[in-house]
This record gives sequence, C-alpha cells and structure tokens, in this order.
Amino acid sequence: MIKLMADSTCDLSKEVIERYNIGIAPLNIVIDGTTYKDKIDITPDEFYKLLPDLETLPTTSMPGPEEYLTIIDEAIKDGYTEFLCICMSSGTSGSYQSAELAKSYFYENNPDTKIRIHVVDSLSMSHGSGWLILKSAELLEQGYSFDELIEFNETYKVKVKHFLCVDDLNNLIKSGRLTNASAFIGKLLKVKPIMTMRKGKGAIVAKERGLKNVLRFYVDEFVRRLDKEISNFIIIGYSSNIDRAEDLKTKIIAETDYDGEIYIMQMGVSVGTHVGLGGLSMFFVEERYERDGLVKSEIKSIKHKKDELIEKIKH
Repeated sequence: MIKLMADSTCDLSKEVIERYNIGIAPLNIVIDGTTYKDKIDITPDEFYKLLPDLETLPTTSMPGPEEYLTIIDEAIKDGYTEFLCICMSSGTSGSYQSAELAKSYFYENNPDTKIRIHVVDSLSMSHGSGWLILKSAELLEQGYSFDELIEFNETYKVKVKHFLCVDDLNNLIKSGRLTNASAFIGKLLKVKPIMTMRKGKGAIVAKERGLKNVLRFYVDEFVRRLDKEISNFIIIGYSSNIDRAEDLKTKIIAETDYDGEIYIMQMGVSVGTHVGLGGLSMFFVEERYERDGLVKSEIKSIKHKKDELIEKIKH
C-alpha cells in the first residue's frame, strides 16, 4: 500500500486530504509569542482576521523530522509499505530537508526494513506542491505503482506553473520575499507584482495595474502555457478574498475552452504569513517549460517521459 505525505504548505482542502488519506506534517507559526500548528491550532480564517491588527509579523518554522516519522509509524500499523512525501521547495523552506532527515532516521533505526520512502523536492510553494499531491492521488487510484508515481513527480515538478498576486506588499517585504524598492514602486504606482517560481525560488514576472489587468494576465498566460494533456485540473488559491478566486474561475470558463476541473482552495496560515491579505494564485502544468534554462537534451528527455506517461494514463 502506498501512503501520500506532505507538509501543510500544500494547502489542499480538508475534503481532499481526507478523501485520499494524505498524511500532513504541520508547520509551526509563532504569533505574538504563542506557537500554533498550521491548520490544527489555528484556521486560515482565524489567522486572516488577526493579521491586520498584528504589530509584528508572525514567523514560521519547518516541521521537525518527528512529525514525518509519526505519520510513517502510524501508517505502517495500518499496512502501508511505501511512502511518497512531496514537500515545499527546498529553496524556500527546510521542510524537504526535515523529511529527508526523517527518512534517514527511519532507516538507521530499521536497517532490515522493506519499507520504501521517497521524498520529492517539489520546487513549489502552496498549491504548487498541492497540485502534484492531488495528481499523484488520482494516478494512485488509476493503479500507478510507487516507481511510476516517483517518475511522474520527478518529471513534472519542473513544469508546475505558479502565479501569485497580492493586495498588500507589507508581508512580502517583512518576510524578505520582495525588496523595499520594488514594494515602494508598486505602492506609488498602484502596481500589483505578479510572482512565479523559478528554480525553486520566487521571482517577479510582471506588474499590472488593478485587479482587472491581473485577471487578464492570468487568463492569457494560462491559455498560452497550459499543457492540456496533463492538466486535467487546475487550482486557484486565495488568502482572504474568495470572491476574486471565483471571478478568475468564471473568467477562465467564459473565455477559454478549458473543460477540466477548477478547484478553489484557501492558502493556509504558513503561506498566508508571507502572502498576506488579498492573495490570488493559480497553478497548472505548463507546456512552455524552457523558461528555466533547460538544455535541449533535458527538454527532449522530459518530452519523451511525458509521452510515456500519457500512454500509461490512457491505458
């Protein structure tokens, strides 16, 4: 039996986590000196209500190896023998390293075990890693083996596209995700920076004036980049304003021929600490992956793997 695992920044909905029995290792958030476990001791809605009145930005820390080991130990009791753990980008958090430590500890303490554990550095944040986990859950239902799931994730993690825009730049400044200069210009001109992930770290790819132009950018880039064969669903994320996520979903349905599932899911407390209020994001697998500087041989290899995986999915 295969157990899927992740850290809490995957931001998948409670319904999805319960449906696929996904093991979640929560990050820790310190708010005014009190430590909370992400989505366990405090909900996203509770957090976003507190956020405007906080004088000091909350801090976050990765799950300890013991969080992952607890999930593994409990699942083994239920008969699981293979564990696929998909973590947020190692370029932005220590969650991946913590999961690898847990894996090492487990094998040190169980040298003769036949249990298999694989940890994926998703190179993603929030619903980016969540997309990989949800897709893995679907493929698992279709009969994918442990090795096939590993191959899929290691192949497609470089192609999960992120877009993120926020209302309030203060949290991104304070957490070091955006420079003061960029923030000052954005506030002065009422420009909204649109960010993505490049090689596991955040990067600004565009600046738009007003929500209307942000939505236009999202839809245009979605149409231009979408890998229709793999992206049978997309995820729209929001921090504190679900109406914007609904507006984006409506616009995609009205202006594109996309007929896959469109999930709307809220960003959790850990991600929200850095994103702040008004966050709007979108995640899907893109075809135009040359942006990350992959050489032609790597691109050819990924395309070959993609063709093989598509055939497996079809059959």
